[in-house]
Amino acid sequence: MLNAKTTEIVKNTAPVLKEHSHQIGKRFYELLFHRAPELINIFNQTNQKRGIQQEALGYVVYAAGEHINNLGALTPVIRRINEKHRAIGIRADQYPIVGETLLQAVKDVLGDAATPEILDAWGQAYGYIANLFIQMEEELYEETEKQVGGWSGYRRFIVDKKEMETKEVTSFYLKPEDGRAIASYKAGQYLTLKAEIPGESYTHIRHYSLSEAPGKDYYRISIKGEDAARNDPEGVVSHYLHDQVQKGDKLLFSAPAGDFVLSTDEFPVVFISGGIGITPLLSMLNEVVQKQPQRKVHFVHATKNGQTHAFQSHLTELVQSNNHIKSYVCYTSPTQEDLASHRFDIEGHINLEVLSSIKPAEPAQYYLCGSIPFMEDIIKKLSELAVPKDHIHYESFSPIAMLDEE
Repeated sequence: MLNAKTTEIVKNTAPVLKEHSHQIGKRFYELLFHRAPELINIFNQTNQKRGIQQEALGYVVYAAGEHINNLGALTPVIRRINEKHRAIGIRADQYPIVGETLLQAVKDVLGDAATPEILDAWGQAYGYIANLFIQMEEELYEETEKQVGGWSGYRRFIVDKKEMETKEVTSFYLKPEDGRAIASYKAGQYLTLKAEIPGESYTHIRHYSLSEAPGKDYYRISIKGEDAARNDPEGVVSHYLHDQVQKGDKLLFSAPAGDFVLSTDEFPVVFISGGIGITPLLSMLNEVVQKQPQRKVHFVHATKNGQTHAFQSHLTELVQSNNHIKSYVCYTSPTQEDLASHRFDIEGHINLEVLSSIKPAEPAQYYLCGSIPFMEDIIKKLSELAVPKDHIHYESFSPIAMLDEE
């Protein structure tokens, strides 16, 4: 445990680090990749160029300092980070260089304001937090490897089938090359791909939500192809998967991970997705249909139009065969065909009126997935409808740890 003086210094200086969080994050990654260039294989270079990774680091550092004497308040953040660290294979021996680099970044950005006393306090705090993370992640590694069909590191899978859902979205059905059992997972979790792309200097690691309910002898991930210039990391992996990877090709994946999982209670559940954010919620919906067919479900999906609406036939079949499922589709830019066929419910965005009309009378759990602005808007509207914060769960395709934080 940290002594009272160290705790006080860390808490008092946390706001200063928050003020300079982006600069500290930027300097940290510059130093880290210079000192340990092999770590470029782990970090998403798209997020680096967009500044998202730096912002995420700044948030975590500030939050850890602010709550240094009550890390239990950060349990959701810590759990999310632990899951991602296990998924990408972060090792205990990598923590020291990260700590040293972080302190150097703080010193470089703050200059003389970063006194030896402050740096020493933050060094002790980092060591304390790192030990906590290492212990929790070791337990995750052990649990993952020992489960039926589990494994450590990356395992080779064969693309058994490649199926186009829309012009933008393709599903990949994956079976293990070794033919042995695969680990089960919880609806809402993701697979982590280690892509070795011809012509790329480093590997690229990406997380992709599992889009099918657990219990199959295969995994399915459904991926949107991103538009991007070939010389930019944005879209490099999705282009590779869509354009180059074919049936029979082999890909490396770590075992399923993630803290965004479906509750097993009997309360009504509301799924709200935007675009490709439908993937983890579809996995959840399929599991509800299989295991809790009497559970009341509202499934709200927003997308541009029918041409970008993935899994619409499957969702229609589920709704027609189960009277406990209510579906609401929002098209922001419906085509003439959409308008003629009445294949959507609302033109425009998901508004307060829509959310109010579907809000169950009894307590319900809400699951969200989509872009950051989309989820921030939905969370704000749910708050206006007095939905308790602990009833709102979400998955972010971004390294930013939490939304709607004060």
